[in-house]
Order: sequence, then structure tokens, then C-alpha cells
Amino acid sequence: MSAATTPSGGPTVVLVHGAFADAGSWAPVVERLLTAGVSVRAVVNPLRGLAADAAYVAGVIDQTPGPVLAVGHSYGGAVITNAVPMTKNVVGLVYVAAFAPDEGETLGDIVGGSKISELTPALQELKYPTGQGTETATELLIDPAKFLQVFTADLPQLQSDVLARSQRPIAAAAFGEKSGPAAWKSLPAWAAVGTGDKAIGSDAVHAMAQRAGADISEIDGSHVIMLSQPDAVTEVIQRALSSVG
Repeated sequence: MSAATTPSGGPTVVLVHGAFADAGSWAPVVERLLTAGVSVRAVVNPLRGLAADAAYVAGVIDQTPGPVLAVGHSYGGAVITNAVPMTKNVVGLVYVAAFAPDEGETLGDIVGGSKISELTPALQELKYPTGQGTETATELLIDPAKFLQVFTADLPQLQSDVLARSQRPIAAAAFGEKSGPAAWKSLPAWAAVGTGDKAIGSDAVHAMAQRAGADISEIDGSHVIMLSQPDAVTEVIQRALSSVG
């Protein structure tokens, strides 16, 4: 590891991706954090249900030495909101175009309350085996023909098409599960809001961040600002690190 990428000894940044994506969606941010000497890990989010995913991510955080700054994109924001209360070493939260639900809320209701979100009519249903005999459950993908419009509007068409055809589906049940106790009620929070977000809806993202008392940064971009505006997103994370480190 070169001097430019030697961890500084501060909090480890744990990055949690959202639905229809994978840990690679954080690659530009990881590159910038490593270059700055920040300890960082991009977690694989199972996308099988809010409670199950939160438990998995909590396990990852618990096994991360030292203090942690938890960062979630999109659905990953809901996951860290639910995971962090099960941990003891998280010092702050960063929401990147993310859900920050309160206890008892569902993600489906939040999306449905947005005046800007175009996600719901763009979703496609698939079936997957649950492992219980022949039982199946429903999972969701974004129609590739609508992926650019809804998810990646400020990326080049070809890059968007590659992401659309390699997206990871999320269990539909995740959108109907009630969220548990909210981590943002007891920890400092920062939020990066994509002003052109048509997935969750920038109006809903901003309202949740404001309710959480987050330090809000508006970024000119789509739902995937960690890909289209990685410098701006990294700056938000670095500001959080400076505050909690």
C-alpha cells in the first residue's frame, strides 16, 4: 500500500449500497477515500429484506475494528438506520440520496408520498426461490428501458445501460417492512441530496434529511450522485469524518 493510500487511523468508513446496485457503485468514492488515506470498506448488501439486511450490516460493522462512520446510499440509508442501533462503534451517519426512515415507516409509503419519484411504475416483478421447498417470493428490478430516466439521468447512456443490465434485484418485501428504531435520533448525521433524484424523489430525501437534523448538502445530480458526482459526495463524507474523528 502506497503512502497515498495508507489509512490515517481515523474512523473506518463503511459504505452500504442500495437496491438495484452493488458494492461496485461506490468505486469512485472508495478510490478517493483511499487516496486521502481513509480506511474504507464497501459492504455487499444482501437486498433480501430490511430486518435481515440490517442484521447482516450490523454484523459487518461489529467486526470492524475501531470507530465507524456508516454511509448508506438509497435503500442502504434505511439499512444503516436500522443496523446501527444494534452496534456500539458507530460515531456518525451519512445519507447519500438515501432513505432515513423513522420507526414504523415503510419505504413504499415514503416513495408513494413523493411528488417527484418515478420509481414505482418503472419496477418489474420477478420470482425467486425462498429455500422453503417450492415456495417463491417476489423481487423487483427497474425496467432497463426506464433506468436512465429514473435512476441514472446524469450518466452517459452506455454507462447507464451497463448498470441497468447488471442491477441486483431487491426483495419486494423490503419496501413493506416497518422500520425499527432510527439511528439518526442518537447520532450526528450528514446528507447528500441529489437535486434531480427521481428514484426516491429529491423532495422525500430532503424532508427525511431535514427531519433527521442532518447537515444537508444539495448536489446537482441524479439518484446515483456517488457515481456522477463522486468528488462532491466524498467531500460530504470527509466533512463528517472531520467532525467525528
